[in-house]
Amino acid sequence: ALTLGLPALGVAISALLTAITLCLGHTVGLHRLLIHRSFACPLWVERTLVWLGTLVGMGGPFQMLYLHDIRDWAQRHRDCHAFYIHRNPIWKDGLWQLHAKLDLEHPPKFEIEPRVATDPFYRWLSRTWMLQQLPLAILLVALGGWPWFVWGVSVRIVVSLTGHWLIGYFAHNRGPQDWYLMGHAVQGHNLPGLGLLTMGECWHNNHHAFPESARLGIRPNQTDPGWWALPLLKRVGLAWPIHEPEDLPPRPELLSLKPNT
Repeated sequence: ALTLGLPALGVAISALLTAITLCLGHTVGLHRLLIHRSFACPLWVERTLVWLGTLVGMGGPFQMLYLHDIRDWAQRHRDCHAFYIHRNPIWKDGLWQLHAKLDLEHPPKFEIEPRVATDPFYRWLSRTWMLQQLPLAILLVALGGWPWFVWGVSVRIVVSLTGHWLIGYFAHNRGPQDWYLMGHAVQGHNLPGLGLLTMGECWHNNHHAFPESARLGIRPNQTDPGWWALPLLKRVGLAWPIHEPEDLPPRPELLSLKPNT
């Protein structure tokens, strides 16, 4: 009976690992903390969250900082290359985003803040980000054999990376908008109904409007699991201060598309 139950349990473990690495790792650790500094926490908590984000399989902390910053830089111009604007047919955009790299002739200067750039843990993590799967893989094989490895590592990474691209594709092309940024080539869109599945990253129009906000689902009906984690960390003294839209300085280029907002 135990043997027959292992494959199904492997699928459940894969789903749990996907939720943990995407929620606590990618959206909270890499995106809201390391990239946007929307809250502060002890260094050991930061490193743990960033490590969980690295397990998603997109890259180490330095790689993720570069990918995000170069994309933001391009999208805030009045014109933007199709690679960064997701305006190709979905099949072509998928090939580009998942299998290609854009090399600019005159790229902007990319600098990581000194505290992060000189952190020995982040330097090691950026060099070995692919190898970070090995301890987890060994543990899964020891507990459940190769099916657990396939589901807990291979399938999880494919699902996470493909899902990340799909959310980026749709969130830059369709969906409701509450905000508009004048002079920006790319406008974000919200994707209602996908809050749980995307850990809150579907509220991309909100994120374009308030990038330094730790809260992406800013309206009562906008589900944001990434945000749910932060008050819990604050309650036990492991997160402070946590920025919301009202805490940020006004942006003159930001227009509200909703009355009384």
